[in-house]
Amino acid sequence: MVVDELSDETVDRLFHALADATRRDILRRCVRGELSVSRLAEAYPMSFAAVQKHVAVLERAGLVTKERSGREQLVRTDPDAVGRARQALDGLEAAWRGRVDRMAGLLAEDPGTEENDTTEGPER
Repeated sequence: MVVDELSDETVDRLFHALADATRRDILRRCVRGELSVSRLAEAYPMSFAAVQKHVAVLERAGLVTKERSGREQLVRTDPDAVGRARQALDGLEAAWRGRVDRMAGLLAEDPGTEENDTTEGPER
């Protein structure tokens, strides 16, 4: 799913989910193949319920999906999720590059800047 512009709420959920080391690790494990929540819970020194909460945060952010298979919930990554994160970062980068370019343009136009000042005089 490619969206022209992500909402602030979507970006907030996405980066909140990625801000936690355990959730990033869960995501890495699920990229290699779908895993049950109980199998994931075996890998962490926390309760099953805590792992479930981490998975729920990832799910709300759209980074993983859960599917029930019998008594287990299987967790798999959404292949488009990384693209959404990259899209959000690309948008931020473009905004900042635009600001830096505008500042550079203003400085180049300002006759008082050191780059444009060719007269020798007392140090400023």
